[in-house]
Amino acid sequence: MHTAEPVSSSPRTNGSHPAPDAPPGRALAWRGSLRRAAPALVLFAATRLAGAVLVTAWAVHAGLHPRSLFGQSWDARWYERIAEWGYGTFFPSATTQGMSFSDLAFFPLYPALIRAGSAVLPIGRVNTALLISWGAAALAAWGIHAIGERLYGRRAGIALVLLWGLLPHSVVLTMAYTEPLLTACAAWALHALLTRRWLAAGVLALLAGLARPNGVAVVAAVGVTVAADAWRRRREGLPQERAAWAGALIAPLGWCGYVGWVGLQTGRPLGYFDVQRGWGSEFDFGRNSVEYVRHLILDRDQLMNYMVVAITAAALVLLALALLDRIPLPLAVYAGVLVLIALGGSHYFGSKPRFLLPAFPLLIPAALALAKARPRTAAVAVAALAGLSFFYGTYLLTVVSAPV
Repeated sequence: MHTAEPVSSSPRTNGSHPAPDAPPGRALAWRGSLRRAAPALVLFAATRLAGAVLVTAWAVHAGLHPRSLFGQSWDARWYERIAEWGYGTFFPSATTQGMSFSDLAFFPLYPALIRAGSAVLPIGRVNTALLISWGAAALAAWGIHAIGERLYGRRAGIALVLLWGLLPHSVVLTMAYTEPLLTACAAWALHALLTRRWLAAGVLALLAGLARPNGVAVVAAVGVTVAADAWRRRREGLPQERAAWAGALIAPLGWCGYVGWVGLQTGRPLGYFDVQRGWGSEFDFGRNSVEYVRHLILDRDQLMNYMVVAITAAALVLLALALLDRIPLPLAVYAGVLVLIALGGSHYFGSKPRFLLPAFPLLIPAALALAKARPRTAAVAVAALAGLSFFYGTYLLTVVSAPV
């Protein structure tokens, strides 16, 4: 086991806390960050394009429409409908007694962007949704590189982006889903925390809370980091930063605002959680997950569910390794809350790896190892991961008849 020391990408630091760039140089800093991230972004785009081409080729072979697979599969249909008609769709399950499906389960940022974008772009809602998702994935990759580079150096930043783009469920990053949008908000919110730009972190956490239910992980990261910084300042006799507390107050407004709005719509203060229970989703401290694993051991099931067990087990191992490597507090809190939500919830079992997709800090130990590996070793590892990612992504979209 190794513990990597953070590497600052800026010469201006204040102890263990990097100082933010001065306003006159901020535009130059962003351009420099984008220029340094270019190799990582090119690799990320190449991996996702290769995966999309493979899915497209197999879809055509199987008589399926590629755009429908990427833009209208499962949750994507709900987002498209909300973008067109607004909220209000509800229907009971035709197969499971007691379950009912309401579009209030879906957070509003992504459909709002689709609606706004389709009003400007003459390409239709589905294409607009895909364009937004792809753009958000690119922004997320840039933010992930910026974090990896700042903490551990440029090679580690590139490796971190590459590993994120080659996760088994990374095909979701080319679909009309909200994981790319959440990851983009989260990555730049965490970067803002690392650079002590408190208000930016709070606003981005607000947006993350409007993007997905597990956007609350970003809110938690902001709140815990601000509290820890305030405690440190109090011990050292330093004045408190008002901007930090303002960021902490702004951060939960998106998530709490939408949950509160759903409460008004349903006539119950906690109506959002009733809506989630209608979908069969609630936090049961992992009881449902344990029961499903028991089912997989005793009975036969499809390949996807065994992969889910392997991926979630790997997430726990990676979280332990990341904590042992002492990743910064904001990253640890964010990743930990995402793992807790994914493993502790009773939501659809096959979607757990997708819920873990935004948890890129879990990949830091592997990225550090890849960055230090010999070129041949790294090439073999990346080729193996790419093969698994491309094959499994194609399998999920063209073979499995279950929600991703």
